[in-house]
Amino acid sequence: MVRSQEARMDDADRPGSGDQLWSVFEFARRYRLAKREGNRLLMLYGPTASLRDLPANAQRHSLIS
Repeated sequence: MVRSQEARMDDADRPGSGDQLWSVFEFARRYRLAKREGNRLLMLYGPTASLRDLPANAQRHSLIS
């Protein structure tokens, strides 16, 4: 039983896919964000941010109103 608890602790300490760091520039390019939005994310997070935070805070503006 002790061994299984230790394994769970080790798994919890590992970074998940949401904790993966991405380049803000690469994210903005890949998701075709406006340059202004890419700059806003850069000012908010710096050059890298977690993959969980970027899509949650990115705003895409539609050309169709």
